[in-house]
Amino acid sequence: MSLIYVDAFSGVSGDMLLGALLDAGLPEKDLRRCLDSLPVTGYELDVLRQEVRKGLRVTRAEVRLADAGHHHRGLSDIVALIEAADLPGPAAAWSKAVFSRLAEAEAKVHGTTPDEVHFHEVGAVDAIVDIVGTCAGLVLLGVERMAASPLPMGSGYVDGSHGRLPVPAPAVVELVRGVPTAECDEPGELTTPTGAAIVVALAEAFGPMPAMVPEAVGYGAGAREGRRRPNVLRVVIGEPLEAAAAGPENDTVWLLEANLDDATGETLGAATGALFQAGALDVWLTPATMKKGRPGVVLACLAEENRRDAVENAIFRETTTFGVRRRRVDRAKLDRRHVPVETRFGTVRIKVGRRAGRVVTALPEYDDCVRLAEERGVAFREVYQAARAAYGGAE
Repeated sequence: MSLIYVDAFSGVSGDMLLGALLDAGLPEKDLRRCLDSLPVTGYELDVLRQEVRKGLRVTRAEVRLADAGHHHRGLSDIVALIEAADLPGPAAAWSKAVFSRLAEAEAKVHGTTPDEVHFHEVGAVDAIVDIVGTCAGLVLLGVERMAASPLPMGSGYVDGSHGRLPVPAPAVVELVRGVPTAECDEPGELTTPTGAAIVVALAEAFGPMPAMVPEAVGYGAGAREGRRRPNVLRVVIGEPLEAAAAGPENDTVWLLEANLDDATGETLGAATGALFQAGALDVWLTPATMKKGRPGVVLACLAEENRRDAVENAIFRETTTFGVRRRRVDRAKLDRRHVPVETRFGTVRIKVGRRAGRVVTALPEYDDCVRLAEERGVAFREVYQAARAAYGGAE
């Protein structure tokens, strides 16, 4: 269970986060493949790896737009863009969660509703690339949890689409309600709406660097030069100390349950999909006999600590339940990793499970097989069997 610590000692923005992930080892070609799947054009992503900011070698990820204009989009427009992209794991759900937080903050500032918000700067192409790229990058690096330092705000003024505004910008103040901030003698806008939204939406804790075993470190640079300190964000990726001690074959998650006796099959199907979108690890339905002999089901799912609230909210939103039971449960699990293999139909990932270092099971990824079967016009079982044959136990 990899943990990332976002050390925002000089603030945080979307491009700083993206640069830091690249600096920490995010493969650029994999990131570009994810971004290329977005139905968004009119930009280029430049990755500069040899910049130096006040003695620190950093990576700068800069989105260059084909024109200087801003693309105004509503929340539903951006959600549609994200859903149309081919993103790994929970990257789409995380990206939508970030934009939802932005919409809520902007709506509060402008006295409207999230659905009526037009994002202006935060809805521009560069912010979409920064947010989706960061969320996809976290998944590609195997990050499952985020913690962050208190966020420095900065001082002065910033020019926006509504004119000159004080720093921190009003949307940033709304985003950091209930989140620790930090003093910083560096002038200017240190924490941007995009950067604040990513960290606030995804971080489960704010404070000093947690006990962990660091495995990778990355430094991402912002657009401007700092006056008193480098305009740089640092990320540290590794294993939480308790997870490192327990090993990859054990962890603790939340079990969430709700009794339902008035839900249609269509409602249950939609709820299951929504829970996975919210970050549930697994979802299942168990037939049950409710009070007064009514037939019903028990909806149950597993969620990690940092996704528990999102999954719980999805249960209340998607079903008619008045209560959710929750308890922490310990799991024994296989140490899992993906191994790509080449078949005559294309590349298929093999999910390999180990226990005590020994391979216990190796199965082709269902989604890869379905996609290739549709693309090649062949039966699912042909792709599945070809992948198993190509794996052959070798990595």
